[in-house]
Amino acid sequence: MMPLSMVKEGEPNTIQRVGGNEETKRFLENLGFVTGAKVTVVEGNIIVNVKDSRIAIGKDMANKIMVS
Repeated sequence: MMPLSMVKEGEPNTIQRVGGNEETKRFLENLGFVTGAKVTVVEGNIIVNVKDSRIAIGKDMANKIMVS
């Protein structure tokens, strides 16, 4: 398991855990970052595909999303 911020572009992964305080977790879950969801980094650590949507998140948020 590693943070989303360390994933290479184009490499599909599955979300294992979303960390942070309750507000951060709720925010990320509302964007589609939920356990079991498939996620692929599209551009650097900024733009990702999750649940058929492209979403831009900061590196601090990407560090809270654990994938494998």
